Amino acid sequence: MSTLHKIALTFIKSIGPVTAKNLLAYCGSAENIFSASKKQLLQIPGVGEKTIEAIRGTDALTRARQELDFVEKHGIEVLFFSDEKYPKRLKNCIDSPILLYAKGTVDFNQPRIISVVGTRNATNYGKNLCKELCEVLAPYHVLIVSGLAYGIDVTTHKECLANQIATVGVLGHGLDRMYPKIHKTVAQKMVLNGGLLTEFPILTNPDRPNFPQRNRIIAGIADATIVVEASIKGGALITAEIANSYNKDVYAFPGRTNDVFSEGCNFLIKTNRAGLITNVNDLIYYLGWDDEIKIKHNTQQTTLQLSLTPNEQRVIDALQNGQLSIDELSHHLNIQQSKLAIVILTLEMQGIIVSLPGKIYKLA
Repeated sequence: MSTLHKIALTFIKSIGPVTAKNLLAYCGSAENIFSASKKQLLQIPGVGEKTIEAIRGTDALTRARQELDFVEKHGIEVLFFSDEKYPKRLKNCIDSPILLYAKGTVDFNQPRIISVVGTRNATNYGKNLCKELCEVLAPYHVLIVSGLAYGIDVTTHKECLANQIATVGVLGHGLDRMYPKIHKTVAQKMVLNGGLLTEFPILTNPDRPNFPQRNRIIAGIADATIVVEASIKGGALITAEIANSYNKDVYAFPGRTNDVFSEGCNFLIKTNRAGLITNVNDLIYYLGWDDEIKIKHNTQQTTLQLSLTPNEQRVIDALQNGQLSIDELSHHLNIQQSKLAIVILTLEMQGIIVSLPGKIYKLA
């Protein structure tokens, strides 16, 4: 599939991620979208005369050539929705971008990814939490994502660099600039152990509406979103809300009731929008990452000592080849999710399987 046409698809006016994916599903490739006849395009739901006029115009391809020249010159990777390297966790989100621009060395599909968000006006309390978070998570080979903004974001990135943790900054502008400029040096270091990611092309300014839009990438790309310190209004709570809408795990550190920049965290916890974590070990436990410090039991030996039902044994057999979601287990085993949930809970209580973020399960 032509990279030029992939990029051009993002420059067609009136076409957002959902319509773009619909066009791809019907046409098969970005290149086919541009070569399809008007009759073919009109048969696609959601595509009308104005959209067809925009597709058949020359503006998108002209702008895409400029973008392609820039990415090739500066070693930027183009991650299209159908590419193997496109973040799989993000791909499952309905409004995920059709295309991303990435600079760096990171694997966006590695086993452990968390996002960390918080206030731009970080206090010493919040900064110390970021420091502790990165120090404790360093041995767990985790990728930590944030927004490279002032406060909690940049503190997290800096602590990642200090602890040799891969870290990615998701930007609200193109890769031809850096906002805020003061973070340019940090960004350059991140490219060597992590990277920068954006859906925005060059010449895109860091305008205010771009940041809530980029927050859906921060929420969607990770297993869980951690809110370190946040006021009741701001980007951190928006990101947490988006993560909840994606059925992702959200956790928050509590703060004193009279602290303005803990008010948002306390609100998330109080309204059951986030799980309470008082230290990093809580997070490791909730995410199931404490397997490494548990005494390992041979699963097959354990199952022989237990009296298992046929469905329990089928679940264990299915997980022998790797982790699966509850949807995948239900499909493969032809068991209703309501019945399957009881089987899974029993196996969890027996210590045979463990739960991962996103209702994914694996053998203990």
